[in-house]
Amino acid sequence: MNVHPTAYLICYDISGSPERLKRVYKLMRGWGDHMQLSVFRCILSPMQLAKLKGELIEVIHADLDQVLFVPLGVPDGAAEKRMFTLGQPMLHPERVCKVF
Repeated sequence: MNVHPTAYLICYDISGSPERLKRVYKLMRGWGDHMQLSVFRCILSPMQLAKLKGELIEVIHADLDQVLFVPLGVPDGAAEKRMFTLGQPMLHPERVCKVF
């Protein structure tokens, strides 16, 4: 069983509810790096993945919305090195925990 963290590209399409879209966005901000409008890069252990899925299921409407999880493998591994962009460069912002 894989207990090591895996990088995921997580994309979502939330239909008909700006409030629900905002809730999903705020939830995802706590889990990963915001890459594009509805696209996040998250590094998750299997337990974190299960927790995130549980939190999302509480917010989305399964009959209207979709969340797509694309496993990229180990963080900074071969799959992530093959990703590229046209136009703006892909940035991996440094995630820093600030304690006040």
